[in-house]
Amino acid sequence: MAWGDRRAERVRLEHQRPVNLMGTDGAWQRSCLLVDVSATGAKLEVEGSLDVLKAREFLLVLSSTGMAFRRCELVRIEGSSVGVRFITDAKSKARPVIRK
Repeated sequence: MAWGDRRAERVRLEHQRPVNLMGTDGAWQRSCLLVDVSATGAKLEVEGSLDVLKAREFLLVLSSTGMAFRRCELVRIEGSSVGVRFITDAKSKARPVIRK
């Protein structure tokens, strides 16, 4: 799936917002920038190693207190950019990661 093939309309942010990715168990964290977002997912620029994203399911922490977050899964990696899909159902099906 290409970056432009979206199910929901994306909002590209005028100013990228600092957010964090965190393991569901809290074992790891990565700083990143929120580039665009929709009701179903987001595009992020991740700082540092992407090795931790092998977990496939993690949290996108939207607030400094950690009170605003979304469960998500990795959809694609392209350099330091990653695409994530928000998980809304515990029975979500895993989809293959597209690396470019």
